[in-house]
Amino acid sequence: MFDFRHSDCRNYENIDVKKGICLIDNGIVSFDYTSCERFKIKPKCKYCKNFGDVSSEGIGRCTGLEDKEYWALGERIAITCNGFVDNIKE
Repeated sequence: MFDFRHSDCRNYENIDVKKGICLIDNGIVSFDYTSCERFKIKPKCKYCKNFGDVSSEGIGRCTGLEDKEYWALGERIAITCNGFVDNIKE
C-alpha cells in the first residue's frame, strides 16, 4: 500500500531538499531512497485515516479536526495534530 522512503522515518532529519541525516548512525542519506530495516514511521497527513480526496500533487482533505474540513499536504508532519489517526500497520 505504501512505499516508505527515508523521509518517512522518524530517524531522518532533512539537511536540504535532496538529502538528510540518519539520526541513528549520523550518515548522509537521500530523502527518496527506500527505507531500511531500522525504519520507524513518522506521522504524516498521508498516513492518517482522516486524510482523503488526494490529488495527483499529494494535496488532500483533512476531516479529522472538530471545527471543519481543511486542505492539507500529504507530506505535512502530523506529530502534534489532535486529529491524527494512524492508518499504518508497521
